[in-house]
Amino acid sequence: MSTLTDNFKIPELLCPAGDLTRLKAAVDFGADAVYLAGEEFGMRTAATNFGEGDLREGIKYAHDHGVKVHITCNTLPHNAEMPRLPAFLELINDLGADAIIAADLGTMGLVKKHAPKCDLHVSVQSGIVNYETARAFHDFGAQRIVVARELSLDEISEIRAKTPRQLEIEAFAHGAMCVSFSARCLLSSYMTGRDANRGDCAQSCRWSYSLMEEKRPGEYYDITETDKGTYILNANDLCMAPYLDKMTAAGVDSIKIEGRAKSHYYVAVTTNAYRGALDSLKANPLNWQVPLWVNEELNKISHRNYSTGFYFGTPKNEQTYKSAGYVRDYTVAAIVDDYSDGMLSVIMKNKFAVGQEFDCLEPHCAPFTFTVSQMFNDKKERIEVAPHPMMKVLIPFDRPLKKGSLLRMKSE
Repeated sequence: MSTLTDNFKIPELLCPAGDLTRLKAAVDFGADAVYLAGEEFGMRTAATNFGEGDLREGIKYAHDHGVKVHITCNTLPHNAEMPRLPAFLELINDLGADAIIAADLGTMGLVKKHAPKCDLHVSVQSGIVNYETARAFHDFGAQRIVVARELSLDEISEIRAKTPRQLEIEAFAHGAMCVSFSARCLLSSYMTGRDANRGDCAQSCRWSYSLMEEKRPGEYYDITETDKGTYILNANDLCMAPYLDKMTAAGVDSIKIEGRAKSHYYVAVTTNAYRGALDSLKANPLNWQVPLWVNEELNKISHRNYSTGFYFGTPKNEQTYKSAGYVRDYTVAAIVDDYSDGMLSVIMKNKFAVGQEFDCLEPHCAPFTFTVSQMFNDKKERIEVAPHPMMKVLIPFDRPLKKGSLLRMKSE
């Protein structure tokens, strides 16, 4: 495996944006680029996604902060959808998006024709696992490939060594893993009629399964030690934060966080953590260890058990069989909106009271804790409890906190 040298380049941090609020969180907390979808042709129909107005506002907000915008057109569109695709690509081109992520060859051809100002990025759905395929996509006009999740770092390093340097390599570093190859799955479509290859996955791999013998219908046999069946397809989540130096050394140009269907809180925390990790790597490349607070932050979001996927070889026991649920240890109590006259103005999200200890996440900063000793309503009347979502609460504090900072409390 390759090692870092003094002249290495820190990878781009590419973060998910399921809607305009999450786009702004990714930008504010340190993304170099965001990826998002319009109302069609994206692989996450569960996300709110972007209409024309939000696309226009989101691209402007990102560009005003020096952040690039990549638009996903990575479904496998059917005949009936194709007549609508050129107009959407022309809209993206006119709005000034930086890149379009596509998986379908026909879509890629239309991108080149109808969105010539946008770079072409080849989606993970294309299943790129070797340098010849990478070269072929480069010859076709792609500026970037998103390599398959099933590759090791050694394999990525070989692709980097045997492809033109101007072809960028993007790889996932964090988030949910799909049990099917490069997320190309028929399970959801077969069981529910919801096509995973068109952004409508029912998450069938997260369901509980039991064994039934064909001549004994209705008699179900547990195949693990639990009494609820087994989650035999339930892959653990990916977390490569401690190994960003190895991803960089392998030649990865962009590290990607999964999660366009995840919450504003998830986007803020993961973006801030990976930004901190990459900045730390840049400052000390030859003797780097991930800061302890980064690992702690990634355990404060909703997640399954973490793994390193295929990056260090074929994984063993990288599934959670007892439950498909998430680990959830923290709740957002309020979001900082302003600071004036020695008081934080926050918008309440979940009920809290005087005496509450907050774990504060401020953009581009390591987290810290403080305890609420007093608080007031928007009329500056003292209150003991903040009971109503979206109410404005004033909290005395000794310095401003950046707008959008999150005040968290540990779940009971």
